[in-house]
Amino acid sequence: MIEVNDIHKSFGDNEVLKGVTTSFEKGKTNLIIGQSGSGKTVFLKCLLGLFEPEKGTIVYDGSAYSELKPEQKRSLRQEMGMVFQGSALFDFMTVEGNVMFPLEMFTKQSKSEMQDRVNSVLKRVNLIDAHKRYPAQISGGMQKRVAIARAIVMNPKYLFCDEPNSGLDPKTAILIDNLIQEITEEYDITTVINTHDMNSVMEIGQKILFLKNGLKEWEGTNKEIFKTDNAAVTDFVYSSDLFKKVRQMYIEERN
Repeated sequence: MIEVNDIHKSFGDNEVLKGVTTSFEKGKTNLIIGQSGSGKTVFLKCLLGLFEPEKGTIVYDGSAYSELKPEQKRSLRQEMGMVFQGSALFDFMTVEGNVMFPLEMFTKQSKSEMQDRVNSVLKRVNLIDAHKRYPAQISGGMQKRVAIARAIVMNPKYLFCDEPNSGLDPKTAILIDNLIQEITEEYDITTVINTHDMNSVMEIGQKILFLKNGLKEWEGTNKEIFKTDNAAVTDFVYSSDLFKKVRQMYIEERN
């Protein structure tokens, strides 16, 4: 579980986060949404320990990040898995090499132990025969699955995903959403996803945090978001005719 208490983050005179308080539970897919410039990316980087807030605390399973010693912070970061927006795979490495990279960097496992772990996670993301292929030789959806495999190869407690569906077709995006949710529940990970994809909100938004102008404007579930009367949320969510129709269906069912 991650608990965020009144965090503030500024760059010069620009205050990006203005006192955000929330929590993200284990075993659930926690989504962060909001318009460009709302503070989502800065917030995610604070959760990752890349930015340190000027005020407030971020607590990981009872441990406040700001109170940890440098070696404790390094250990905590090794318990974090990250899926980047563009997958961020090494082009010169095979699929197998990309997934093995964190094990080689941060563990003292034997080659056979690392190989067994790589085989296990690649099987989990449904990539059985792609070990020796390079990123340029596989599809965007497969690249994203490799990125997920690399993110979970160290058995992280926390999984962070930045726009995991970016650049994917709708069908593949749904498959990636489902895979992230399945892994979250199976391994009881605290998963936080930065997204603009409203299909993700509908499908896997077990907890949704909506940021606006650096503030928490609203939070709730994917079922509650269709019922809210918060104008900022409805303007953001129902900007398309499709979601307006979905909201109308929920209103009619409620009545």
